[in-house]
Amino acid sequence: MATKILSVDDSRTIRLIVGKAFKPYDCTLVEAGNGEEGLAVAAREKPDLIILDVTMPVMDGVTMLTKLKEDAELKAIPVIMLTAESGRENVLQIARLGVRDYLVKPFKEDQLIEKAGRCVTLVKRAAAPATPVVPAA
Repeated sequence: MATKILSVDDSRTIRLIVGKAFKPYDCTLVEAGNGEEGLAVAAREKPDLIILDVTMPVMDGVTMLTKLKEDAELKAIPVIMLTAESGRENVLQIARLGVRDYLVKPFKEDQLIEKAGRCVTLVKRAAAPATPVVPAA
């Protein structure tokens, strides 16, 4: 069964980068553009991992994370936060909320995969079998 990953970020570019990073793996990616949408998608989809941006409109990542941790059905889902701020106070704040790990933007795809692999099992997709060549009659 594919690992389900929820990417919550107001930047379509970041969501595309996250999707590209997980493309070689047996993963299903679901997306949301802000924390409010992210909570609704998390409740509906029950992802195995959430990649969550800190700074977003409507509802920011810290508020979403707080609400996730208050929900009995969602609080066990591991969360990796994406932040543009690497300041000690910012990192301590999200750590206190129970985030599993964090990445500072900009990040490399392999860094994301490494951190995600500590939270969930990532299985490489099987290569498509070669199409047999049928000789012309």
